[in-house]
Amino acid sequence: MGVALLSLFRLFVLSFITLGLIPQQALASITRHYKFDIQLQNVTRLCHTKSIVTVNGQFPGPRIVAREGDRLLIKVVNHVQNNISIHWHGIRQLRTGWADGPAYITQCPIQTGSSYVYNFTIVGQRGTLWWHAHISWLRSTIYGPLIILPKRGVPYPFTKPYKEVPIIFGEWWNADPEAVINQALQTGGGPNVSDAYTINGLPGPLYNCSAKDTFKLRVEAGKTYLLRLINAALNDELFFSIANHTLKVVETDALYVKPFETNTILITPGQTTNVLLKTKPNFPNATFFMAARPYVTGLGTFDNSTLAGILEYETTTLHSTLSMNKLPLHKPILPALNDTSFATKFASKLRSLNTPQFPANVPQKVDKRLFFTIGLGTNPCSHNNQTCQGPTNRTMFAASINNVSFTMPNTALLQSHFFGQSNGVYSPDFPISPLIPFNYTGAQLNNTNVGNGTKLMVLPFNTSVELVLQDTSILGAESHPLHLHGFNFFVVGQGFGNFDENDDPKKFNLIDPVERNTVGVPSGGWVAIRFLADNPGVWFMHCHLEIHTSWGLKMAWVVLDGKLPNQKLIPPPLDLPRC
Repeated sequence: MGVALLSLFRLFVLSFITLGLIPQQALASITRHYKFDIQLQNVTRLCHTKSIVTVNGQFPGPRIVAREGDRLLIKVVNHVQNNISIHWHGIRQLRTGWADGPAYITQCPIQTGSSYVYNFTIVGQRGTLWWHAHISWLRSTIYGPLIILPKRGVPYPFTKPYKEVPIIFGEWWNADPEAVINQALQTGGGPNVSDAYTINGLPGPLYNCSAKDTFKLRVEAGKTYLLRLINAALNDELFFSIANHTLKVVETDALYVKPFETNTILITPGQTTNVLLKTKPNFPNATFFMAARPYVTGLGTFDNSTLAGILEYETTTLHSTLSMNKLPLHKPILPALNDTSFATKFASKLRSLNTPQFPANVPQKVDKRLFFTIGLGTNPCSHNNQTCQGPTNRTMFAASINNVSFTMPNTALLQSHFFGQSNGVYSPDFPISPLIPFNYTGAQLNNTNVGNGTKLMVLPFNTSVELVLQDTSILGAESHPLHLHGFNFFVVGQGFGNFDENDDPKKFNLIDPVERNTVGVPSGGWVAIRFLADNPGVWFMHCHLEIHTSWGLKMAWVVLDGKLPNQKLIPPPLDLPRC
């Protein structure tokens, strides 16, 4: 019956095409097929060669390009010993949570020798997103750009660029990152930091043995370039600047913003930022560093190095005899490592474009108000752990939301929810606020222990949510980039100190707040977001500093089905991996 109906539909469409009766808009959306072979590849950086896990042997991985409205079918085949899953960071996955990707949340991982087809449609989104592995620390080498072009005939709401260039920041370890996190979890201490930052996989000339591994952006004078910036680093927020050039910010997390100019941008892991670079009108007789270094607020160790690529101008015949190597090389002045003032001012400049074509549909009424504390804490060491190296005697680092350090299940939460088999897998009682209020940003507490569990927050379909995320100073205040799967949200307010539920909401921006999927919670402060729970499924929310996720700074939401057919989670695909 289904085959017959499909044949009739194909015949119907074919006849319309033949008659030329289908408008161009109806033909604009297409299905795009990609194949990701997860395989080992020898790669050399910093004069150190090692075998890394890659997609199709590429580091970084291949670029995915689609248009708004397109359907993507991406077959992932696992040829390595590690389990694998891929997350399409920022894709809404409307009713297709089975394709979201976080291991043990929406799917069991793809095991060695197995495959899975991620099947989803890009609905109402356009801009720069990215994809990455979402299990353990494998995203250190498994990541790449996901570029969504507007529908055909729909222009950008800014100057049309001469060229578009993805720029993706990462981190490089000479050691195996899987061994790094395994050792950290075993000892309870902080992880060894990376050996270099990378730009499109290359460390650049400021690192040992890396002059040949330098990303060079060659530009023409008098042109406008769209740089699609992505922070795929595991554990570091980054400042980025191009010497003697101004950047115009036009988009964050695949959502248009009111354009503004800046010399430096701040981008957290998980975030994307599109900027326009207008080159100088004439050949400048110089080259320019494009540099990035970390923004650091925590007390732990970090990779205190600077990444550089080079901006080179194409030479004319007049300058062809000049050696580019002999030209002056200008370097940008980046903010100090702990420049929270810059971070705050930069965040305050971000506003939704909020035009009739791209409105900011901020929820004006709130059905559910939530208050989540986030930060680090400790777990006691087990008696037989002789290598305990946590922050205090006989403790191990942990992290939590509302003092619940999330325990990963052994099976996928979405499957458990969909088939009504949640007993023994998770409990639907995640606290709406801390069970014991305290001075969240005050002096450090004597008792730093966290609770542990697999607790989820349940939301009826179409619930309007206001969530305040409050940093804590239990083991030192720190900025946390929080990422919410399955949704974009509006950042309606932020501040320092403890959130004041009486005064602070009076200052919320409910007109044109920036809309994102990943937001930096200020160090020693708070951020307030609003979103509409209009996407049924189970959705992960976690810190995008990978070490904090590993320590338990994560939770998940269950959004229930609505009453209408188009408000219900679709059934799982037949090839969904099993645990």
